[in-house]
Amino acid sequence: MSTDDGPTEPDEPTAGGDVSSETDAEGVRDRLEEEADRAVERFDDGIVDLLAWILDTETRARIYVFLRQNPHSTSDEIADGTGLYPSTVREALAELHEESKVERRKRESGGAGNNPYEYTAMPPSELVTTIVGDVQSELNTVFNLDEHLCEDTDEGETADATSEPVTITVDEESADQA
Repeated sequence: MSTDDGPTEPDEPTAGGDVSSETDAEGVRDRLEEEADRAVERFDDGIVDLLAWILDTETRARIYVFLRQNPHSTSDEIADGTGLYPSTVREALAELHEESKVERRKRESGGAGNNPYEYTAMPPSELVTTIVGDVQSELNTVFNLDEHLCEDTDEGETADATSEPVTITVDEESADQA
């Protein structure tokens, strides 16, 4: 027969501590950290893949991501941070700057000597806006392919040159709608 003395407190570890539950907790914590690291790595890989599509190459995507995390970096700092060859970084930065996807300015220093350029990547929202026009143009070319390939369709009719082009509109949602 048992007596009910009300709510009981959880067992407290003895002076020596409960070694098995501490070890179990550490094992669970280690597994959770490993899974979190793996999830972040997969997320980062997915972002780089998407940016590689937007920016044409994985090299340019890696540079963009590095610059978003480390604005005002020089080409040497970018090469060190990404593990890319300095010449590859300089070439990609020149292209990205020409396309207005990164900004550059001379780094100010107090001493005499060469002041290198430092680079900053445009915000992702602006990057997406810049590619909308490119995607829209490519879609218009595909949809109007008959006009570009030949003047007559299979039915012998002239292709309709008055067809409406594809239009893509990007609207920003407010934070409470997202």
